[in-house]
Amino acid sequence: MTNFFLPLLGLVGIASAFVPTNVVPRPLSMESGTRLRMFNFGGSGGGASVPKNASDRDNKAIAAIRSTIASPRTPGFPLIEVEFPPLEALNKLGDGSLRSANQAEEANLAFAVKLAKSLSPVPFMGPDAIILTSSSASNAFLKAASKKAGGAATVLALRDGMPDDTAVTGDAVCILVTPSSAADYRAAEALATSGKTCVLVNGFAKDAKSVSAKATMAYFFKPLTYNSQVAGYLIRSYPSPWTTIDAATNQVLETADDNQILVRNTNTPDLRNSVKLVQKSFDERAIQARRG
Repeated sequence: MTNFFLPLLGLVGIASAFVPTNVVPRPLSMESGTRLRMFNFGGSGGGASVPKNASDRDNKAIAAIRSTIASPRTPGFPLIEVEFPPLEALNKLGDGSLRSANQAEEANLAFAVKLAKSLSPVPFMGPDAIILTSSSASNAFLKAASKKAGGAATVLALRDGMPDDTAVTGDAVCILVTPSSAADYRAAEALATSGKTCVLVNGFAKDAKSVSAKATMAYFFKPLTYNSQVAGYLIRSYPSPWTTIDAATNQVLETADDNQILVRNTNTPDLRNSVKLVQKSFDERAIQARRG
């Protein structure tokens, strides 16, 4: 199968997908909220399908976020997360260079700005968008964020402190770009606890306690490799279920909801079953090819 994620070879290996064996999935609340329905943010997140390119991926993620804003998984707690490879040629991240890190940072910022613009396509007709930079973000990144956001969003730095009600007013949506410290995640949870929508874009340096178990994973896209090639994907596009897809055939191997896949007391999926299914599908095709 040819698509822009194939340069990931060898980066998202089978072993790296495993989580500790003593984790237990946690229950799911299926109640719905009504936040921001006045801006017509409802509708489907588009279902689970492999994005054709970076633009398609961004559009799918934004549709899922809009669905989540309209009806988060936990009513009254609009903490939203998206997680996906930020770069088309993700193998660049394997070299450990500052250039690679900067490219990923720029890609995450570009997505945040695109999301901000989508929330209010017509000036003054949608909720305010606020782009938050991590408490560890550099001055250069803060300046770049302000320049790229233009009039689409206000840019605030968490290193300057937690934004108060005078900064985050009404139905404003906060977009936290690459949170990377415990302070960043605490700030995001505090916003959601106060009823303010906060979207986490590709969180970094997370542990089991970084993101509340009450949060909603709006969009998740993870290529899974086997025998040094992308063999499948785990995708979630809220409100659709988590879906394991074979990379060669696009066949859906399994679907699961949050209570079946999330590690207990976290917002993190247990990838082990998806990995096993992808491996099995790959091996079965290889056996059939040899017999043919």
